[in-house]
Amino acid sequence: MAKGSRWVRWSFLGLLLPLATGVAAWQGWAWWSWANQPVSATSAEAAPGTVQIQVPPGTPGQQIGEDLEAAGLIRSALAWKLWSRWQTWQNAEGEFQAGTYALSPTDSMTAIAAVIRSGQVVQTSFTVPEGWNRRQMATYFEEEGFFSADAFLAATEQVSREKYPWLPDGLPHVEGFLFPDTYQLPAEGVTPDAVVDIMLSRFETVALPIYQQATTDLTLLDWAALASIVEKEAVIADERGTIAGVFTNRLNQNIPLGADPTVEYGLGIVQTPEQPLTWTQVGTPSPYNTYINPGLPPTPIASAGEASLAATLAPESTDYLFFVARYDGTHVFSRTLAEHEAARDAIRATIDN
Repeated sequence: MAKGSRWVRWSFLGLLLPLATGVAAWQGWAWWSWANQPVSATSAEAAPGTVQIQVPPGTPGQQIGEDLEAAGLIRSALAWKLWSRWQTWQNAEGEFQAGTYALSPTDSMTAIAAVIRSGQVVQTSFTVPEGWNRRQMATYFEEEGFFSADAFLAATEQVSREKYPWLPDGLPHVEGFLFPDTYQLPAEGVTPDAVVDIMLSRFETVALPIYQQATTDLTLLDWAALASIVEKEAVIADERGTIAGVFTNRLNQNIPLGADPTVEYGLGIVQTPEQPLTWTQVGTPSPYNTYINPGLPPTPIASAGEASLAATLAPESTDYLFFVARYDGTHVFSRTLAEHEAARDAIRATIDN
């Protein structure tokens, strides 16, 4: 072969190699671009809903990719595997986190990966209103399908004083220390123990400092118990301080509190305008019956909100000793038993008429 021919051949090969490399690189980039694109269109008309995917603890990255491809969330499990390895080689922060995820096929593969690496799991929300007791909470959780009422009640009786050393000694349950609020937990983390834990933690964060910063003769248990009664009695916010003042006066004068909600709690009933408490019920012995027993009940009867907790530590200065509820939520306050009985009879007369 002539020297010139060899030069032409090597020149051709020299040009062909970069061209082939360029074509391969372009094809690789085109494939990657295709693999990373969302499975579905992103227009408002075409965008489907999210798909929930559960990633159990210890699931390998390759298995996650296969599960995502099977669910129609990514185009290629191979691209997922290659990208995951690239992230490892790059020493990228974070790893795939276990949990339940709500993922959309309108997101790119790398966007979906970022969600799982950052642990943006599905959150379940629940709300516990002020004034609920633990049995009402248990019924709510069961009706919402979270777990059984019995399981929640059992969790409230497993008091962890090692974790919460501020809890009073000898509690049979944590009634009154489950702070009423709206909460969010990872979907797979909504268990009775987790719910009790997050509510106790919220009490520690929100309520406990109120008590610790106040000057009071009330113990923590007495404070929570008194606040729970104020919470159950006070329907109108403007009356909260007055009601707290009445109960404080009665405690100071060693007069039984005579609070209907304590009788209801002890008997496990709820009175209504049509079915008020009977004299038999009011006279039924119970540790929670504050018509019979002087002082506060042995535990709180409900979860008090922040306003009732604060009002109990700073009750209104008043000389009222009695109040009776109208059926619009307001109360008539009285200084003497005679005034109180007259107000009660007048309210009952309006119902009878």
